[in-house]
Amino acid sequence: MLSTKSFFDLSQFPHPTLFDNNKPVWDALNNLKTYMDAHIYPDLDRKLLPDAVPLPQTVVWFEKRLIPAEECSMEYGDITKGELLVKKGDTELTGAAVIMAGAIICGARIDLEKGALIEGGALIKSPAIIGECTEIRQGAYLRGYCLTGKRCVIGHTTEVKHSIFLNDAKAGHFAYLGDSILGQDANLGAGTKFANLKFLGGNVSIRTKDGTVDTGRRKFGAILGDYAQTGCNSVTNPGTVIGQGGILMPNTTAPSGYHPPKKLIR
Repeated sequence: MLSTKSFFDLSQFPHPTLFDNNKPVWDALNNLKTYMDAHIYPDLDRKLLPDAVPLPQTVVWFEKRLIPAEECSMEYGDITKGELLVKKGDTELTGAAVIMAGAIICGARIDLEKGALIEGGALIKSPAIIGECTEIRQGAYLRGYCLTGKRCVIGHTTEVKHSIFLNDAKAGHFAYLGDSILGQDANLGAGTKFANLKFLGGNVSIRTKDGTVDTGRRKFGAILGDYAQTGCNSVTNPGTVIGQGGILMPNTTAPSGYHPPKKLIR
């Protein structure tokens, strides 16, 4: 009921070893720091990508190196559909990613996969792994240990800390995610908040029909299974676990605990 394989299809996810299909679904949060610390990050050209200050000019990230955008032409289509087009002269830089002027990158442990875009005004603290064709929008705040799969969106004024996005997961507008996991094609309505710390302290426990399970985690936000979604201005209490295809209605607070697949929480 609470095993990883009950929530996620990891067959296309670029980081499947972060998870164990037979362990509790939150086990990946316990593994995240070790996994990301062991990742091999590219060396950054600090002349083109200065540390912890607004980027003075847009740069192109191609084959793990940086190119000044003034040497290139760009067309910004739908990023998640692979429509970011970068050319240097007449040569298309297939798979190039772009970091726009005004973005702030703090720390050296940053990896950006093919076709990704970081918009101006976003602030990213390392470590961060940004997957293919993922869009980090203006004003987004990634506070470290953030990992996304392919075609994800972290939107305007969305704050993310120690969290995992599976492929096609989207938190497009005004959201907060702490110590959380979004499954494949999960979507957050504008203003969704995942609370991750109990008022009274102690570990977060998961209530199920068979009893209460101690997660062993002091900080634990929410986990949404594949295709689950939340409505606008919804809130989850610490330790909310929503099964595949579940729906949290707008303006609703989800009680902590396990919510089975396709449940409508209202």
